[in-house]
Amino acid sequence: MNAVNTDRNSFAPPAKILWRQVWGLAALLAAITFSWIAYGFYQPKILTRIGFSDLAVWLGIFQGLLGAIVEPIVGWFSDRVLSKFGSRLPLIVVGVTLAGLIFVGVSWLVETQISDGLRWVVPLLMTVWVIAMIIFRGPAIALLMSFAPTNQLPQANAILALVLAITSATSPILGLIFKHIGASMTFSLGAIALLSGAVLLWRSMPRYLATGTTSEAVPLLNKTSLTGYALPFLVGLGSGLEINLLLHLLPHRLFHAFDNLAIEYWQSGILLIAGIATLPLRSLFRRQQVTLGMGLGLLAIVICLILSFANNHIIYLALVATLGAMALGLVLTNTIPLALAMVSPSEAGFGTGLYFGGSGMGTTIFASLLITQGEISPINGTISSLVALAIASICLYVFTTQK
Repeated sequence: MNAVNTDRNSFAPPAKILWRQVWGLAALLAAITFSWIAYGFYQPKILTRIGFSDLAVWLGIFQGLLGAIVEPIVGWFSDRVLSKFGSRLPLIVVGVTLAGLIFVGVSWLVETQISDGLRWVVPLLMTVWVIAMIIFRGPAIALLMSFAPTNQLPQANAILALVLAITSATSPILGLIFKHIGASMTFSLGAIALLSGAVLLWRSMPRYLATGTTSEAVPLLNKTSLTGYALPFLVGLGSGLEINLLLHLLPHRLFHAFDNLAIEYWQSGILLIAGIATLPLRSLFRRQQVTLGMGLGLLAIVICLILSFANNHIIYLALVATLGAMALGLVLTNTIPLALAMVSPSEAGFGTGLYFGGSGMGTTIFASLLITQGEISPINGTISSLVALAIASICLYVFTTQK
């Protein structure tokens, strides 16, 4: 009897990719992306309307810093929940419910006349919403380890990257829709999307996946582990900064060369190509090679950024942007497998939390550069991308030599 229980509670990746579960997780990530687009579209507009125009600029940076701290903590806590209760789903349910309720609350607030004394409730709710999204995003992504064999994680993750990139690419079209239907309906749709995504993930999971646990105890942090845990955070920081620079600099270059198309549509085109590129790229690097895949992708992004300043011809820039988009697809394909590879299986939530916390810090650094400089110049963009590449490359090298 004890042998049966021990076997049931041990961590054992499936023998093949569980595509139904992968697509269920992809549905939740699509809902998360949709909600972030809705939030990003209306956050500055609402804050400006109620008299927090200065806060609208800096709140995103503060929330990014908060995410860099909260994301690893939530990931670590989700591993403890998994070890004790046998499932990450309680955290996912709590996060989805809280985020959905806040969306509904904000949709009601924007339709009412808020008194001066209660204006602060809105930015507070927005910050709590960001924390609620963090509560379930990392634990949900960590579920991928239960859906695919270890050496096939890049193939499974390519589906998540495809859905994430395509959903993000719809941002300009969604913006037009959000503007037409108004803030209240937009936030209501966000709540419905989150609930629907969570239900699809839940329904896709057989009972044994929802209750399986890991027999490994979640270790306490010590001086040695702190050094190792800094690696996924810093790789996430470097990749997050590079991705933001790519999606800012190349679209601006294309816009200046061909000003009949808005910058956000060039960004969508890059994301769409990146998403499609994940499908042929997913078989190039096995689990043991995700470090190489990530390093090559980040290096290719920097090379494309440097090449984009060599010529202003639209065809040349379009070709460079296409190559940059494919490099982005390579990075996205290897992101989650790398985050999971850099920690033990019992720390999957913590590993993804560290990586995406670092990525959030990279986004915060980029936003700070954008606020202070207005439009990032070619020289500053090149220097920033080289610094980001150096940080990520050094950490990838250290991780490879420590394995």
